[in-house]
Parts: sequence; C-alpha cells; structure tokens
Amino acid sequence: MADPLVALLENPLRPRILLVGDVMLDRYQWGDVERISPEAPIPVLRVSREEHRLGGAGNVGAMLSTLDARPTLAAVTGDDHEGRVVRRLLEELGIDSRCVIPDPSRPTTVKERLLGRSQQRYPHHMMRVDRESSEPISESLAARLLERLGDCLAETDLVMVSDYNKGVCAGDFIPRLVERARAAGVPVIADPVVGADYGRYAGCACITPNRTEAGHALGTKITTPDEGLDAARRLLDFGVEAAAVTLDRDGIAWADRRGETRLFAGRPRQVSDITGAGDMVLAAIGYAMAAGADCATTIEAANLAGGLEVERLGVVPVSRREMLAELARASHTTGHKVLSIDQLVGELKRIRQTGRRVAMTNGCYDLLHPGHVASLEEARKQGDCLVVGLNSDRSVRQIKGPERPIVDQQGRAQMLAALACVDYVVIFDEPSVEGLIDRVLPDVLVKSDQYAPEQVVGHKTVKAHGGHVVTVPMRPHYSTTRLIEKSRTPPSGPTAGTP
Repeated sequence: MADPLVALLENPLRPRILLVGDVMLDRYQWGDVERISPEAPIPVLRVSREEHRLGGAGNVGAMLSTLDARPTLAAVTGDDHEGRVVRRLLEELGIDSRCVIPDPSRPTTVKERLLGRSQQRYPHHMMRVDRESSEPISESLAARLLERLGDCLAETDLVMVSDYNKGVCAGDFIPRLVERARAAGVPVIADPVVGADYGRYAGCACITPNRTEAGHALGTKITTPDEGLDAARRLLDFGVEAAAVTLDRDGIAWADRRGETRLFAGRPRQVSDITGAGDMVLAAIGYAMAAGADCATTIEAANLAGGLEVERLGVVPVSRREMLAELARASHTTGHKVLSIDQLVGELKRIRQTGRRVAMTNGCYDLLHPGHVASLEEARKQGDCLVVGLNSDRSVRQIKGPERPIVDQQGRAQMLAALACVDYVVIFDEPSVEGLIDRVLPDVLVKSDQYAPEQVVGHKTVKAHGGHVVTVPMRPHYSTTRLIEKSRTPPSGPTAGTP
C-alpha cells in the first residue's frame, strides 16, 4: 500500500487557496566582514549582493506556490516603491494579486536583514532593520478588502489567515471573513498572532499557534509534549474545529472535535535558522488540507516541511520534490537525486538563496571504482552541494568508442546517487560539458589535476560569474580502461582442470 504522504506529494492536484493577512518585503544584504570599523567597535559589512523576497503572508504565498498550490493573496501594501516590488515578486511567483490593495496612508512593511560572512564561512545574521505601521487598516479599506476576497470564494478550496499584527486582521475582520467563508462552504485555517483574542478565530477549521502563542492564549507555559497536547485540547474551547500546536523540536500536538488527540514527533535536525519555519508549517498544513489529506498525513507533511526549513539560512520555501527527496533519503533510496537539467536549475536556485555554494564535476563514470569515489569526495569538500554531470550513453560512445559504456546511463546515475558525497546527478547528451556548465553556473568547478585550471572546459564561464576552478589529485592505480583490459586478459599460470 502506498505511503499516504508520498501519495499526497506526488499528486498533481493544485488546490486553490485564498491567503489573507499581512504582506511584507524582506530585503537581504549579503556580504563579507573583513574588518572592524574605525568609527566604533562594530563589524563593517562589505555588501556584495542584495536580494528581495516576500515576507509575512507573502512568504506563506511563496511557500504555497513552491508546493504547487494556486494562491491568491488578499493584503494591503503601501502605495510606494516597496509595494511595487511586492507586486512584482507576486507576479514572478504566479501568485494572484487582484486582492492586494495599496494604501497611500501607510508604508509597505519592510524587514531588512544584514548577513555577513567572515573568513569564507557561512553567513550569519548581523542586524535587522524594520520599517512598518501596525495601525489597523481603516474600516472602509477593510470593507473593500472583504468585498474583493468575497468575490474569490466561489473558486477557492481553502482560506488561510496569516496574521502578523500589522493591521489587516485587526478588529472584527477575521470573524467577518470566517462568516463569509463558512456561508460559501469554504474552510478557514488561521495562524494566530501572539496576544490576540482567540475568540475571533471561532468557526475556523484549524488554528496553528506555536507553543508560546498557545501558552499566552491559555495563560500557561508549555514546556513538555504532554502540555502541548493538553493545550491543543483546551484551544478547542475557543470554537475552532481543530488545533495544531507547533512545539519546534518536540513536533506538533493535534486535537480536533472528532476526539482525535495525538502528538506527531519531529525528527532531530541541525538547526541553521528558525526564521520562516512557522510559515512553512502553515503552508504545508494549508496545502495538505486543501488537497483533502487526513489529519495524520497533514501533520506529517507539516513536520517534514518545517524540519527542512530550519536547516536553511533565511526564509527559503521547501518544494514537494525536496520533501519527497527527504523521504527517499530516509528510506535509503536514491532516485530523487537524479534530475533533469530544468529540475536541477530550480533546486540550485533555492540552495543559493540560503547562501550555500554549489560545486560541480563531470565525467563518464563507467565502472565506478575507488579512484572515482576519492575524487568525488574531494569535490564535495569544495562546496556545500555537489552536482555531478554524467555523460549519456550516446556521448560516451562518441568519446570512448562503440564498445563503451559498459554500464548504461541509468545504472551509472544510480551508482553515483548512492554515494553520500553526491547531492545531484544530471545526465547530459553532448560530448562537451560546456553547455551544462552554462546552465548550472557552479561556484566551484572541480576536475582532476591532470589538467591545468585554464585547460578545464567551462573555466571561462565559471570565472565570468565569480566562481573558480579547483583541481584535485587522481589515484593513479585506478582506471576504467585498465579495469576493462584486465577483465578481458586471460589469467596467467595453469588453467582450470590442469593436473
């Protein structure tokens, strides 16, 4: 019987989700810290890259889009440059923005993060600078927003509320929204803000507070999983159908009006940054519920997505493919490492958003031997992720002759993917790897030291984009050609059966 979570993630269904809440613009300044300021005892960040991402409800929308849902955002921005950047980002992600209203009386919420790297190590947050207004939106603007989103309910599978206490969800906005959605037969899930009156979430199909938010609402402190379960049960008294209390490392506590009460344990993770984990959990719950998943599958999806999110620096959406790949790794399968070039480019874009460096090498890898393994392990040390370009059967024949390869391309790809040092394998069909390098644009291109760096194919492309070439030693005792010759040479000495 198929795993329900795998079936959910492999389902081509793209649910329609109406997302309501506070949209923000996250601005990232990436750079290197090389000295202390002479003006004050503070580090000097030399900025090398600026990046804009959607924050708040916009970030939840980006995560829903990455999960292949079809989100429509209902929100308010300022009538300013940052608001126009928000609209551009929404358009790029395919998020419907017809319910996003500009308000000249308030600024677009902007959170600017400074991230510095010292001695070529991982970047770390140095400071965050916020510009925002948390004043409630006007009654007339709230009425306009409700009218617009009301027109969308007929084509919506689920409504999600992402409340960041920046004015959109203030007052009686949420009760009025829930009333309209219930009249249209559309369930509502909400991520409450800390300190809110949870009575305004009455009628919601589910609420998703973290342990701090739930504890504040109940006047208690949640320190253990059992206390989380008790909190989830007590939250039902606010008139919601279900409650999912996120307990970070302890998983998610679930309770609903059908009598289901259960703790879904999380898997231990190497935490890089908790930013965005709550949004990722909310997005996964929304996607799963809109797709018709049961509570167990929904919370398992949320646990998996939230766990992957905390392993990344900054807010980087998790895709269904990445979740499937994680499940595959857990079950010791390797198929999700072998990608097409278009799939790979998408994966590498998300990897680079975390500040990680991509290393790449390439070859035929026919009859994988210890020399190959050693060079691949060295290549992996040059970056945070290793891509292996693998010559197809046709290109191997063009390079090596009609009797090669010995092992077909799928078999070679599977063997490479089974190595822990290899993160992705992509098969290319041309004799030269240059076209693949143009698409991957690795930060580090790795080849054996039988070539000088300037002789390595693709070195000009890599250097033009700020990368570099590294050569690693070969193991001279191993060669595919020698292995083949040895296998074809009859052994010396007495033959079998000789007295």
